[in-house]
Amino acid sequence: MGNSLTGRFITFEGPDGAGKSSHALQLADRLRGLGRDVVLTREPGGTALGEQVRHVLLASDAARDGLTDALLFNAARHQLVVEVIGPALERGATVVCDRFADSTLAYQGYGAGVPLDRLRALAELATGGLLPDLTILFDLPPEEGLRRREDGAASEVTRFESAAEHDLAFHRRVREGFLALAAAEPGRWRVIDAARPAEVVAAAVWTALAEDLDRVAPT
Repeated sequence: MGNSLTGRFITFEGPDGAGKSSHALQLADRLRGLGRDVVLTREPGGTALGEQVRHVLLASDAARDGLTDALLFNAARHQLVVEVIGPALERGATVVCDRFADSTLAYQGYGAGVPLDRLRALAELATGGLLPDLTILFDLPPEEGLRRREDGAASEVTRFESAAEHDLAFHRRVREGFLALAAAEPGRWRVIDAARPAEVVAAAVWTALAEDLDRVAPT
């Protein structure tokens, strides 16, 4: 089921280091400048509970497997949909979210090997079947994404870059997963080369959004 509410739900996907967060903020500011009601949020997080789960998922070195991660992500996701995304869409706002359920399919599914049908069932339960109207994939070779993380602030490095099980082969599987998801739903996804300069990427994001809005505009 897609988004049947009155607002517009836009998600940013891709690896850490691709610039999703900064471009999400830039897009939200640009839309607000046009007078739009915009809610900017992130996964995991966006709620008091979600931010606590975020710390467990990204910072804690407690042992866990891919399914445990997926369950935690979806618990935070459910709270975000109930508390933030759902109400915003109901009032007609545009929601810009840094990651959503597709990240779990890519990381815990393609990356960690949890069966995709199980992950899709979890996402259905957590979100009530909510899907983004537009998903923008910031595609970046994993070598470049990891290099950017290493060159950035140490506080930004998570266990998904530092833990032994999240090696280069893992991140290559994640990238392949994102590209497979995008290829399977070309009507929802737009793939952007995130290796280009930031201003070029920002222009591509704006073009993707404009094309999406033109596609649904009444004729």
